[in-house]
Amino acid sequence: MGFLSRSIVVPLGLLFLFSGIVINVVQVLTLIVLLPISRSLYRRVNVMLMESLWSELVWLMDWWAGVQVRVYIDAESWSYFGNEHALVISNHRSDLDWLFGWVLAQRVGCLGSTRAVMKKSTKYLPVMGWSMWFSEYIFLERSWAKDEKTLKSSFKSLKGFPQPFWLALFVEGTRFTAAKLQQAQEYAASSGLPIPRNVLIPRTKGFVAAVSNLREFVPAVYDVSVAVPKESPPPTMLRALSGQASVVHLHIRRVMTSDLPATEDGLSQWCKDAFVLKDDLLDKHREQNTFGEELYQPIPRPLKPLLVVVGWSAMLVFVSGKLMTPLFSTWTGIAWVTGGLGTIFFLMQIFIMSTQSERSSNLANTRRSTSSFKPVTANGKS
Repeated sequence: MGFLSRSIVVPLGLLFLFSGIVINVVQVLTLIVLLPISRSLYRRVNVMLMESLWSELVWLMDWWAGVQVRVYIDAESWSYFGNEHALVISNHRSDLDWLFGWVLAQRVGCLGSTRAVMKKSTKYLPVMGWSMWFSEYIFLERSWAKDEKTLKSSFKSLKGFPQPFWLALFVEGTRFTAAKLQQAQEYAASSGLPIPRNVLIPRTKGFVAAVSNLREFVPAVYDVSVAVPKESPPPTMLRALSGQASVVHLHIRRVMTSDLPATEDGLSQWCKDAFVLKDDLLDKHREQNTFGEELYQPIPRPLKPLLVVVGWSAMLVFVSGKLMTPLFSTWTGIAWVTGGLGTIFFLMQIFIMSTQSERSSNLANTRRSTSSFKPVTANGKS
């Protein structure tokens, strides 16, 4: 980790921890006071709270690192964004796909109402995991026998959500790496499936359950394809913390849920076919370095995340000033402050590691490895 990234880890971690704890306390109060009275009001308040917390990470992308998210979608489909519930599916190409989604959601007013299907262990993470639990994210144990009931009840509970929401689902089930691509190619060859080149084979049970339970009140599926242009270094959390810019391209296809197959087998096949199309689209992007400039929709950088960070920072400075003066007057107090900052640094390292595709490698290595792959043919030969 470079000097610049090390220098911002502690203050950013302190800011996120401070604001997160404040928000978690308010969320506890809303759970006790508002939820018994009105589930709709409870959700509206939590949307505002989550937008405030997630805006800090959007600020990191927009204002600190200057990450540029370029959106490619037809104008008619774009007009629906922020005005309807949607199920979002995407390839899981980089370490920060989830953050690119938040940047896009912030632009159309859905940042606080984004939801996702997550690993159950995530909800135990301080601040972030707790906030997600209060905001009704869906947590799974990765055992279909246990998760099927959880998914169905969670999906149905979203009916009547008071604001347009996005529910994100990474149907590949894991982040893309060279090793996982090779495993997917070998599996596809042995099963007589199309050989993937840029994506993994989707796991369709979650998608089928989502559409089956949501299509009554969720009108659209947003099929997102994530790609990094050739001239841009791959985006990672370390690069973002170091203030190093990247560019990412998002191609979005809006599909009406009413146009999807009615049967579970049909939905499963539709999802598989969508990823075959996505694979071809990513091949085309690799050749042309764009998804088509005629589809480009500009999303200017907004002031709101910056104002949120400035506001939380001012509050943190005020509170710190009140607390630090007596603490720095004794060696015991200094020891407590030093230990606390060290703990924050350690927690931030865990957070950074959790965003990486592999602990020992990043997407740059993956890109170099996949470029030299010889795709496996249907008979299993390369």
